[in-house]
Amino acid sequence: MTVTTVTSNRTAPATGGTPALVVVAHGSRDPRALRTVRALLDRVRALRPALPVHLGHVELNEPLLPDTLAALGDAAAVLVPLLLGRGYHVKRDIPEMAALSPARTRVAAPLGPHPLLVDALHARLTETGWPTHPGPDHAVVLASAGSRDPESRADTARTAALLAARLGVPVVPAYASAATPTVPEAVRTLRARGYRHVAVASCFTAPGRFATQCATQAPWITSAPLGTHPSMAHLLLHRYDEAVKTGSDSKAKALATP
Repeated sequence: MTVTTVTSNRTAPATGGTPALVVVAHGSRDPRALRTVRALLDRVRALRPALPVHLGHVELNEPLLPDTLAALGDAAAVLVPLLLGRGYHVKRDIPEMAALSPARTRVAAPLGPHPLLVDALHARLTETGWPTHPGPDHAVVLASAGSRDPESRADTARTAALLAARLGVPVVPAYASAATPTVPEAVRTLRARGYRHVAVASCFTAPGRFATQCATQAPWITSAPLGTHPSMAHLLLHRYDEAVKTGSDSKAKALATP
């Protein structure tokens, strides 16, 4: 997965202070989503108190990303998508908004796939009743938002494979929109194969319409959205650090070029 993408003609310098972390959330009409995201950012600030941490949304909630970037002026910033795979927002919307801002920006990779994401998924399943030693009739549907972008679906499939390796049971990716199979279709497929205990793992960053929809389609247990799980805060910082390091390495190589 690409770690970072330069999004403007002004690359962040190697010196001159720590780049700000701008967490880029999608936005939701569900008020629980904004509360959850703000609480997650509080966890990030607690882990790294000296780091300036800001929030921007692609749509639906304030502050919108362009407003957050405008308030930073020409400061350096790393934008970390609070999104779980590649897709239109990561590849087009966020870079285009960043390129129009005065800030010197770099866009980090989305949160998934990554082992820290799997840590959070596993923990949420355990919280909701997933057994320590699942039987041969246990399986999981990994429910995510969905996208028409094949790279986004590949990222979800990779996350499902990592979770399957962790749990030792089959994990089938499914989608709330824009892609197939749906959660009910994935459940039917697994039950046709003899899996009687099919859990739904919510691969959503916060409560919202899609998470609620997928939960109602679960035949057994459904895990809560990933929300403020500690691994999510660590993963945001990990993506930030990757982007900062890549930017520093690129600057060093440029300076070393004769």
